[in-house]
Amino acid sequence: MERVKFAKHVMVSAGVCYGGKGRLHFIPDKAKVNGKFYCEILLPRLVEDCKSLLPSGFIFQQDAAPAHTAKLAQNWTATNCSDFIGKDEWPTNSPDLNPLDYHVWGAALKCYKTFQPKPNTIDELKKVLQTTWDDLPQNSINKATLSFVKRLRGCVKAWGGHFEHV
Repeated sequence: MERVKFAKHVMVSAGVCYGGKGRLHFIPDKAKVNGKFYCEILLPRLVEDCKSLLPSGFIFQQDAAPAHTAKLAQNWTATNCSDFIGKDEWPTNSPDLNPLDYHVWGAALKCYKTFQPKPNTIDELKKVLQTTWDDLPQNSINKATLSFVKRLRGCVKAWGGHFEHV
């Protein structure tokens, strides 16, 4: 009897904005991405990417993953980001309001699926993912970001409010 071979996988984190994308951050194998890990490892890197891409200022937005909504992470963000969207200001399950979730990860996966030959090791997989990330066209990210603004306006309108800044 032949053993079943499971697909290799890695976890990544990144950020995007109109006009740029941050670095692809690989999560160490078997790391528990909780509030502590997020604050000590990922958040400083993600915010550094934001400052590099948008030195005149940015609004830091993240989804409602448990590590993002942890009190430790909310406090870190409040201390280290001049402008951010807090956990109580964002719908808990809203992938359609996040350009990474509704466009960028899907576009990256589509590019990955066309890559040949498929990687056989974790290191090869990381190289392919990095190449895929680097090759993602910025114009499609810009389009998703602009769509994001339209989606936000639609939500605010549906909630009976208005948004001068968006």
